[in-house]
Amino acid sequence: MAAAPAPSAPLRRARQAWNLLHVDSGRALAQAEQAIAAARAAQDLPAEAWARLTRGFHRLYYATVPEAAAELERALRLFRRCGDRAGAVLAEATAARAMWRAGRVNDALARVLPLRDEGVRVLRHDQRGVLLNTIAGCYSAQGDSAQAFAYMYEALRDAGPSRGRGFDTVLHCNIAHELMQIGDCAQALRHVDAGLARCSALNNARLRSVLWINRIACLTELGRAEEGMVDVAAVLALPADASGRGPTAAGFETLALAALHAGRLALGAELVARAQAHGPAELPDDQLELGCAGALLALRRGDPAGAVARLQALHALAARDDVEGLSLRLRVQYFELLSRALEAAGDTAGALAALRRWQGLREAQSRLASQARYAAANLQTELLSLQHRLDDSVATRRRSERARAELAAINEQLSHKVAEVQALQAALRQQATQDPLTGLFNRRHLNDTLPTLFALAQREGQTMALAILDLDHFKQVNDRHGHAAGDRLLAAFGELLAGQTRRSDVACRYGGEEFCLLMPRTDAAGARRKVAALLRRWRSQRFAFDGAAVEGLSFSAGIADTALAPGSPDALLNAADTRLLAAKRAGRGRVEVAAGALSPS
Repeated sequence: MAAAPAPSAPLRRARQAWNLLHVDSGRALAQAEQAIAAARAAQDLPAEAWARLTRGFHRLYYATVPEAAAELERALRLFRRCGDRAGAVLAEATAARAMWRAGRVNDALARVLPLRDEGVRVLRHDQRGVLLNTIAGCYSAQGDSAQAFAYMYEALRDAGPSRGRGFDTVLHCNIAHELMQIGDCAQALRHVDAGLARCSALNNARLRSVLWINRIACLTELGRAEEGMVDVAAVLALPADASGRGPTAAGFETLALAALHAGRLALGAELVARAQAHGPAELPDDQLELGCAGALLALRRGDPAGAVARLQALHALAARDDVEGLSLRLRVQYFELLSRALEAAGDTAGALAALRRWQGLREAQSRLASQARYAAANLQTELLSLQHRLDDSVATRRRSERARAELAAINEQLSHKVAEVQALQAALRQQATQDPLTGLFNRRHLNDTLPTLFALAQREGQTMALAILDLDHFKQVNDRHGHAAGDRLLAAFGELLAGQTRRSDVACRYGGEEFCLLMPRTDAAGARRKVAALLRRWRSQRFAFDGAAVEGLSFSAGIADTALAPGSPDALLNAADTRLLAAKRAGRGRVEVAAGALSPS
């Protein structure tokens, strides 16, 4: 087989420019400009194509999206003319990235997704990472975190620190952003810090600024906004040109929210003004975040009516579930702030409605976190497809050096995907908030939700009841009929709870055979009636295990409400737990509250 011709000097310079894009963005652009001049003089189409691809990618960060798109389409035409498929796939993926940046998310995904299989074959390392990251970004903008995580982690496998040429830093940044969307800001902060550590070896102020902005957002969400003020100052100190953060807006909305949460009113006002100075926000996320920043500023200035007015102007946008490119995280942020503003303005009913919408969106975040685990299953399907292609290749190709090289490449790809599946499963397993056996929420969700509902009950002057339910003689069922029978009872009880509670109630599996039920706007007496009805229904259930009938089941329950235990969420839990113990000691099959006991027949 003849050796491939050596690349020309302009082509070597153009490829060097691409390799420097994230390592040293300034040098990358300078080399690309030199390569374009040399390539045009020598009529070197491949060199000009790679140099224009680099310049187009650079313009995505340091110029306007239309300027970048025009340069990328020109590079694509050149790649097609010279028959460079790897370059053409990469140019088309980057052009799709420009469409995504312009808010045309669905069009971008429709353009880039058909390139995936060919791109996996012809691209390597950071180039493949660019393709997979573009697909991930489109899915992220559509709110499909499961697919976004799958492609991001796969891209990170391909573009690791040793061969990613700085692109792994971009991926840490994007993974952090996606983790914020599903509410896991602690894990997101770890990826941001990993990206900043890698950034110390790069000369890329723009990338560093985006990581800082993500860090500021994480710290604000975690209630640590004051810690982010150092990063706010660092972002503001960067020049607004290619030597710094670039001419585009520096996330002033995010910085303003951090400053206002940290109590820096003057700085927050200045940042809101700077965000507004860039003109009307084009993307839905920017519109919503800027509106929240302006509303929080009004609230901090003691103008709740003004804050409500700003937020209500965006209500039609925030309330929709089908807005392309609108993140769930910012919708959660919006309704939490709207509830606070309405409460400060004296509209308690409106505040409660907004808080309920906030709770529903938080539950949607939890579902996204749970669904993301199943992205690994999709990757395993891809593994099977790759394995079939490998088998066909082995069966049909001659045993030559070329066949062995292809076999080694596919095996390496399989190994990468197996490792990625394992990493993704480990990273997302802990994010689930639903108990898989009963379908109810788990204790982690209870720990997240109880303080919020407790605080709401106190602010409104309403009563919230909490009940702890323990299935009686559950161990006997396990011992006599086996654990499968016990699991059936738990699942049946979970179904009973889910079917007999209101949408505003929160039913959780507390642990083992214990369950917890939160009942907003309900006092202990009302809760006692509801739990007594549940006990009667449970007594009427009948099960058959291995031909033996099990019936007459019961549970013991302890109830407390925020009027009886007003001190704290823990005090409420402890009060209910104490009454549960009293119910069990009194003979089980009872519902105990602080004011007395009820034993339903």
